[in-house]
Formats: sequence, structure tokens, C-alpha cells
Amino acid sequence: MPPTSIPTAGIGTLWLVRHGESTWNTLGLTQGHNDQAELTGRGRRQAAEVAERFAEVPVRAIYASDLRRAQQTAAPLAAAAGVPVVLDARLRERNLGVLEGTLAAGNGPSVTGLDLKAGLLTDPDTRPEGGESVRDLYRRAAAFCHDLRAGALPVAGPAGAKPGEDVIVVAHGGTVRVLRAYLSGVPVERMDWAPLANATVLEFPDFGATTREGER
Repeated sequence: MPPTSIPTAGIGTLWLVRHGESTWNTLGLTQGHNDQAELTGRGRRQAAEVAERFAEVPVRAIYASDLRRAQQTAAPLAAAAGVPVVLDARLRERNLGVLEGTLAAGNGPSVTGLDLKAGLLTDPDTRPEGGESVRDLYRRAAAFCHDLRAGALPVAGPAGAKPGEDVIVVAHGGTVRVLRAYLSGVPVERMDWAPLANATVLEFPDFGATTREGER
């Protein structure tokens, strides 16, 4: 069955899920778009626990980053919900260019625009060589939300889905942070960068009934 678009009015709650613990998380390495990392045993257990949480939730669609660690987190969710995962590269982690594969603790505000120890975004426009700024990430995450709200994204699943069913988005720490800010009406200049644990789940009720600035 070819994918169809998802009607905006049929979306109930939007759920954001950060991927489970990855091998590079445990090593303290900067991940970004690099796709070498995969879930650890703990990360797989976290993904299974998240799937159990949605066992009784009517899910219409699951969208995920196309990076391996997000796909591995989305897989048990898809199996439990009986809904295929639709991959979208806009849900990838921030591209950190030359910093990817280096120790995250050694990459300070001057190259990332982030003070990870203080949980602060110091400059949304700092862009490491070959990478993206936080503003770049915010804009592409916002573009994904805009298309989801406009009914412009494909949905692969059983025919006859009922209005009010939920949508799950599986992404990364940075992506989930900017999505949370955008969906809460917080501009990138006012964001923080507070810690966000692996397998964190965030809930945004009535997604289809609200409009954000820039979507009018």
C-alpha cells in the first residue's frame, strides 16, 4: 500500500522520544550525523520499555530520524503499535561536522555555542566547521512540524485510521530539545540546553488543534 498523507485534524497527542543509550553515549563521543553508534544492551531495554508504555495507545504514525540509533529505538514501538516507521532526515541530530567522533566534554561554547555543564545555549549561530548551528537545527525541526501539521507528510499504516490517534517522533537529544522549544513557542534565542536523558518521552496534547508562530 503506498503511503498517504496524514490529516492534521486526525492528530491527537504528539509524543517526542529520544533514542535509547548508544555506544557513543557511553564513550562520551560527539555523535551528530555520524551513524556508527548503535544502541547498547541498556539502550535496547530502554526502547522496549518505551514501547510498553504505548501498548494501549492508539498510534496513527511513527516518524523517526534515519540514523541507526533512532531507528533501533523506533523498531519496538512500531512492532507494538503495528505501524511502520516513516524515516525523515530532518529529524537527525545536529550536524556537528569536524567535531563528530571527538570527546563531547572537550567541545566548549566557542565551537558548539553550548555550555553543556551549565545547560545553556550561549550562541544559536555558532557553527562548527562542516556542521550546523542550533538555529539551523531549530529551523529544520520546525519545518518537519509545519509539514506534519499541514498534512504534508506520508503515513504508512493500516487503512481506516480514526481521528484522534497519536503520532510518535523518535529523534535525538538536540532535535528533541529544539522540537520541545518550538512546540512550546520558545524561540531559539531563549532556549536552554538542560540535560535530556536517553529514552525521555515528552507529550504535546492536541497537536493538531494548535498553530505555532510561522505556520499561519
